[in-house]
This record gives sequence, C-alpha cells and structure tokens, in this order.
Amino acid sequence: MDYNNHNVTPPPYFNNGGGYDSGAVARQTNAVMKRVYVRMFIGLLVSAFCALGVASSTALLHFFIMNQLVYWGMFIVMIAMAWILPARMQKMSTGAVIGCFILFAALMGTSLAPIFLIYRLGTIVYTFFITAGTFGAMSVFGYFTKTDLTKMGSFLFMALIGLIIASVVNIFVASSTFDWIISIAGVLIFVGLTAWDTQQIKRLAAANLEPSLADKLATIGALNLYLDFINLFLYLLRIFGNRD
Repeated sequence: MDYNNHNVTPPPYFNNGGGYDSGAVARQTNAVMKRVYVRMFIGLLVSAFCALGVASSTALLHFFIMNQLVYWGMFIVMIAMAWILPARMQKMSTGAVIGCFILFAALMGTSLAPIFLIYRLGTIVYTFFITAGTFGAMSVFGYFTKTDLTKMGSFLFMALIGLIIASVVNIFVASSTFDWIISIAGVLIFVGLTAWDTQQIKRLAAANLEPSLADKLATIGALNLYLDFINLFLYLLRIFGNRD
C-alpha cells in the first residue's frame, strides 16, 4: 500500500476543556489496529483451509495447479488486486473491500497448495510457528518504537525490487547457493517490512478519519501485514525445507 497517498495529520481530538485528548487518539488507534490483526488472522485461516483443501484433492490440484492457464491466471489476478485494491478503496464499499481481501486470501491459499506435497507437514508446522513468533516480535517493535522507520521503508522497497530481479535470474541460473542467499535476503527484507508496515498502519489509525474510511484502511492494513507474513513464511520454509 502506498501510505503516502493519504495525508495524515495529527488528529484534532479535544477533551471537554478544549485541550488535545491523547486518550481518544489511543482508543481509536487501538480499535483500528485490533481490526487489522483480526482480519489478517482471518485471511491466514482462509488461506490455510484453501491450501489444505486443494492439496487433499487430486482433482482440485490438477485444475488449479497443473492447469498452467488457471494457475498463472490466479497469479495475475492477485497481483492486480494487490495494486488496485488500495488505490480504489475510497470508491468501494466497506463490504466490497473486505470481500476482495478474503478472495485474495483464498486465491493465495489455493496457489500455496503444492507446499504440502513438497515439504513435510512437520516442517511446515514449525516453520509457521517460527514465522508467527518472528512476525509478532517485529510487529510489536514497529508498533511501540519511537524511531521513525520511514527511511528504512524506502531502502526495503528498493531491496525488494532487487530480490525480485535476483529471483527471476535464478530461475535461469538454478544455483542452490544463490537460492539460499535469496532466501536469507527475503527473510531480512520482510522482517523489516513487518515493522515498517506496522508503524505506518498505526500512524494512519491515529488520524482523525471518517469511520468508513478507517474501516477500509484496517482491511488494507491487514492485507499488507498478511503479505508480509506469507512472504516471511515462504522464505523461511525454503531455508528449513532444504533439510527435507
């Protein structure tokens, strides 16, 4: 999400005496952040059930994964949704934004079904818990740190572009050493992005926004943290899965 598209200024909350009411800001921030994490968790559940459902059915595997047209079609739709949804959210209803997020999570889960065929279930489970712990720690850091992470976000975005280019190159090079380096870099990048996204979402949550817009931003924030979690999980799985 391009957080810079939203002009966030200190919220004009006032108490009965006319002064700035920091308590009201904290309550609104906490309320929005709670929705962010709840929706992110729901998105992860939807993805998990879809992945397990497709992986357990030979017919579904052949339709969604073995059919290259369908598989790449899902991939293109997810990329389009990730870019278009934040840009169009103000023109969409709250229900439509949430519905698109759930659809995105379902498509992501379907595309991840092959991991149950490639890696052992035990490896997937403990990698998930390692991911959850790492993600939780970095999100807490991003929420409570007083350090401005804006500059770090710019650096991480450039690093992410480099990671994508390196991944494409390695498709042709097929170097196991290069793949390991890419996986380590991916973990570091998405660990940083988790903290950065959390801080940016918190800043938006503290803004004096119209209720429906705040609710939509909660969904977009959930989408961003969901993507951080999924990518962190996949890169860690590539590292731990090499032992299988």
